[in-house]
Amino acid sequence: MIVRIMGEGQRELADSHFAELNVLDDELLAEMESGDEEGFRRTLTALLAAVRRLGGPLPDDALEPSELILPSPDATLDEVREMLSDDGLIPG
Repeated sequence: MIVRIMGEGQRELADSHFAELNVLDDELLAEMESGDEEGFRRTLTALLAAVRRLGGPLPDDALEPSELILPSPDATLDEVREMLSDDGLIPG
């Protein structure tokens, strides 16, 4: 799956990594619903770090469609809230 982190580029991740990412996504969703800004910031940072660690970067000139778009590291709670579906940032 191709994942884009806004402002950073794209990474390719194996489907097997999504269980780990979904745990962080669920935490992020709970923190957003409770208005826990500190927890939100910590979990967003961890989610993006996991994507960077688990996914291989695509070349800058690659024009692959992103199947998943994640917010930039400096995104606010309100900006991320606008990106959410009922499942969080990561479907499933």
